[in-house]
Amino acid sequence: MNFPRMLPAFDNIPLLMKSSLLMLLLIGCLTYTSTTYAFQPAPEGTTTEPVEEEVVVEEAEEVVEEEAEEPVTLESVDEAVGAVRTETDLLWTCIAAFLVFFMQAGFALVEAGFTRSKNCVNIIMKNLMDFSIGSISFWAVGFGLMFGASPTGWIGTTDFFVDGMVDGVLDNWEFAFLIFQTVFAATAATIVSGAMAERTKFTSYLLYTIGITVIVYPISGGWAWGSLYNGSGWLEDKGFIDFAGSTVVHSCGGWAALAGAIVIGARKGKYAADGSVTPIMGHSIPLAALGVFILWLGWFGFNPGSTTSLDGGNFARVAVTTNLSAVGGCVSAMVLSWIMFGKPDVSFALNGALAGLVSITAPCYDVGLISALIIGLVGGVVCVLSVLFFDKLKIDDPVGAISVHGVCGAWGTLSAGLFAEEIINGTNGLFFGGGVSQLITQLIGIGAFFAWSFGASLIIFLVIKVTVGLRVSEEEELRGLDITEHGMAAYPYLQSLESA
Repeated sequence: MNFPRMLPAFDNIPLLMKSSLLMLLLIGCLTYTSTTYAFQPAPEGTTTEPVEEEVVVEEAEEVVEEEAEEPVTLESVDEAVGAVRTETDLLWTCIAAFLVFFMQAGFALVEAGFTRSKNCVNIIMKNLMDFSIGSISFWAVGFGLMFGASPTGWIGTTDFFVDGMVDGVLDNWEFAFLIFQTVFAATAATIVSGAMAERTKFTSYLLYTIGITVIVYPISGGWAWGSLYNGSGWLEDKGFIDFAGSTVVHSCGGWAALAGAIVIGARKGKYAADGSVTPIMGHSIPLAALGVFILWLGWFGFNPGSTTSLDGGNFARVAVTTNLSAVGGCVSAMVLSWIMFGKPDVSFALNGALAGLVSITAPCYDVGLISALIIGLVGGVVCVLSVLFFDKLKIDDPVGAISVHGVCGAWGTLSAGLFAEEIINGTNGLFFGGGVSQLITQLIGIGAFFAWSFGASLIIFLVIKVTVGLRVSEEEELRGLDITEHGMAAYPYLQSLESA
């Protein structure tokens, strides 16, 4: 404020005093008027005294209400606290599900960024439809196969077309559990999209989406998680550890992606006749980076949310182990790429973060913080080496989905048998004096999921290939799937340049 500009107001002192007195007089008049009005008698014909009969009725109602109120007891307090706890668990489970749903945006951006601009519309459509169609098919059939009553522990037989009714009563927990498991099923489905990008028929991809959400994912998922609802699983009966889905979700999707990539073959121009690899660069690292950060955020729903309750605050510990593994994978992938290629490769660093996240998904509840960091560091290295290994085999995976989800999912599941600590969750891994028994159980689970997910998906893709066809024509692939499959372009001004 510029105070000197206010000084001229004090030049005419008499006028200032008269104005002040006038203001005080006006305020006094207003105060007197309001006070007088407040104490005026009521108009004739009205009374401020309550009618005697009304007083009697009101007093009687108060007595009845007091008698109707039950006395506060320990049982009533426990019941009230239990209700609050249940509703809080429902809220947390739903919030976690919403975070995992947002991972669909992350997957779409990562895949779009790591591929060419002429296929972005197709990629967006695939990620949109695998969630939409997958949600319907999982609600109708997949949920029952995964979590329905299973006398043998191999496949569920009840709870199809979930309606929320439990013993004739609407149970909101069933809805919370359904939406949480639905977004997990969609994650397994969308992993396949990246490995088969830029050359897959859209209709064929939709058919496979139904296959993975109705058959592949729910049947094997029930082996490890069936008892979370009405079912049971032969793997969980053996003590198999996969808290949030390194194998149940990620390896399942990764091995399915491997089957799809083998059946459909590599993109044109990826591998030369002499065996050399021609890199096909993605069109937008910023999009891919944004996708990774969204996925990283979503993982705080994926792993901590798998408690499906506040669980005494253990979700906070799981969030920390998740983050430490992610940063470990990011750093180790960057360092290894720097050593191998002479420059720190951002694409490997981004995938390294995802590798760390996938790796910790199975053991996140069972390991300490140092172990979590080590698991992530190893996961980042495994991811880089795995990507190079599949390129040697001429298995074309544009986004590294097989390595990030399949291979690192297997590593994460195995790591539970190495780093689990009894002081945390009752089981010791090999490195903490638990022997090899838990490690063997983890290996059985990894092998079972690979055999089922890869084998079943291979059959589905081969059936699609010989019936409706799996791959677009060479001309359509060259022009781009945006135009040939959907009749539009994500970047119209770039379309003619990239198609040349």
